[in-house]
Amino acid sequence: MPKPTVIARQTAYAGYLTVETVRVRLQDGSEADREVESHGDAVSVLPFDPERRTALTVELFRLPVLDVTGQAALQEACAGMIEKGERPETTVRREAEEELGVKLSSLEPVARVWSSPGVSTERVSLFLAVYSEADRNGEGGGAKGEHEDITVRETDLLDLAEAADAGRIADVKLFALLCALRVRRPDLFVSASPRIW
Repeated sequence: MPKPTVIARQTAYAGYLTVETVRVRLQDGSEADREVESHGDAVSVLPFDPERRTALTVELFRLPVLDVTGQAALQEACAGMIEKGERPETTVRREAEEELGVKLSSLEPVARVWSSPGVSTERVSLFLAVYSEADRNGEGGGAKGEHEDITVRETDLLDLAEAADAGRIADVKLFALLCALRVRRPDLFVSASPRIW
């Protein structure tokens, strides 16, 4: 059976993102229209301090979250868009300095994933990174002029794991990176003393 092929495309909207109506010939020979959104690829990182067993996350306003849930802010993994000609590792380091106020040296690639493959061309490169207090080089909060209004959160890893287990982490990037860290470094999630739940 032949694979699906694109036979026509038309731009429906072009702004910060582009939406195209794409006509595709499916495997059975029939034709269908699909809408595809493109805005580039992104990166995301979860910096963690293995000595203090903490991680850095961001909390910021997201209009779609407010619109759907009424919740004004969302705790997320640090993330940003890859600029034209930029390598994902360069973007991660830039975003960590802008959003978190931390200089990351060593990056551990986790995966490159589709954020929403049914409708978007965006792929997100996920990273883990070790940091310490000595790596803090600013307040973070986002790039001036981007109106991000970012709050930096340093959170205990056990608290993040508990939130994930209870279904309280709504950002898929943070959830995936936390799961990867738990698999790769289970020693960071063992309590030194029994926790009372």
